[in-house]
Amino acid sequence: MGQEESVLVMQKEVDPARIQELCMSFMKECPSGALHLHEFKRILGIQNASEEESVYIETIFRSFDTNKDNAIDFMEYVAALHLMLRGKLEDRLKWSFKVYDQDGNGRLDRQEVTRIIKIIYKIKSKNKNIDMMPAEICDRIFQLIDENDDGQISLAEFMEGAQKDPWLLDMLALDVNASAWVSQNWSKTT
Repeated sequence: MGQEESVLVMQKEVDPARIQELCMSFMKECPSGALHLHEFKRILGIQNASEEESVYIETIFRSFDTNKDNAIDFMEYVAALHLMLRGKLEDRLKWSFKVYDQDGNGRLDRQEVTRIIKIIYKIKSKNKNIDMMPAEICDRIFQLIDENDDGQISLAEFMEGAQKDPWLLDMLALDVNASAWVSQNWSKTT
């Protein structure tokens, strides 16, 4: 499938026939009806990931596993694909916030932000030169977002900050490269 064709696939509305194709593809990859972490890594092409990438992918996987049964069923799979491929920026940012918010209290502290930033830093630094260390990135994020200086970032602060500053958006928005995977693998199922 050419790049132009894959873009067209992404832009099409998902009709019942596409859902059936997705289901057949899912069942081909996951005959048990459940996608487990090792399969998720294989599908994304990162079986031999570094420790940082592995932690990152496990965090992403757990965020898609909404019923917390250590597997992604078909409905969770479709919801995750929809979010990654067609979701609005606001929805993707809310999901990113949820991934950062390890304790689920609705607020991000420096430890939670630093944990994810360290992982993102190691992954991104392989592909491009980043002139700040993770602690400096975390400090800058808090400077720019934590408007009331309480040492925590609320969902509202996170959303507003990410949408008004391209650097923040790049640092805060999570990307599992789902678009590339679907582009590469869609032709195998259609």
